[in-house]
Amino acid sequence: MSGTLYGVGLGPGDPELITRRAARLIESAEIICYPSLAGGESLARAIAADLIPATAREIRIDVPMTRDRAPAQAAYDTGAAGIAQALENGQDVVCLCEGDPFFYGSFMYLFARLRGRFDVQVVPGVTSLTACAAVAAMPLTARNEVMTVLPGPLPDDILRTHLRAADTLVVMKVGRHLPRLRTLLDSEGLLAAATYVERATLGAERVLPLADAPDDAPYFSMILIAKGADPWL
Repeated sequence: MSGTLYGVGLGPGDPELITRRAARLIESAEIICYPSLAGGESLARAIAADLIPATAREIRIDVPMTRDRAPAQAAYDTGAAGIAQALENGQDVVCLCEGDPFFYGSFMYLFARLRGRFDVQVVPGVTSLTACAAVAAMPLTARNEVMTVLPGPLPDDILRTHLRAADTLVVMKVGRHLPRLRTLLDSEGLLAAATYVERATLGAERVLPLADAPDDAPYFSMILIAKGADPWL
């Protein structure tokens, strides 16, 4: 019989936010898989490092960070092939994923390649979105409010349409786009309502009004925008 592939969400960075089920699977794993920046370290592995058995075999997927999607797709093809070989041999594979596997998670690329051939189970994790809201002490939605999640690289005209429609907004993948996003939010009258969160739960987190945020924002940064008065009062 084939093995089972587990896509395990690790949360946003603090190892204490790993769920009990995720920890149990990692601690008993024979094979661990995780993505890493090509030539660099793996944050996913670092989060779970204390739980990984010394005897576990590791499958590392080096993913190039390029605008061209082809190199990354090729890396996931190679990783999926190595995982498939282990599964065909009857071995279970635990794949580590930062945050939640199905919320902008890298695991979904492996899931798409392997779900039709093998048993794949997903263990949800704490998302970066909820982690940022927690460290910013900012409730996101209440009652019938609408929350919209936007990727920062979207063009201004698309972002503007969503900014005007939702009650609460979360802008992810900020990074190098921060100066442009700040200008856009200012033009929409939302700058004063915008909070910038950087590296939530990673030990060097910062929470600032967006107006005071640095132009050189890191990859792990987010903007939270609440338009109205506190609806829970």
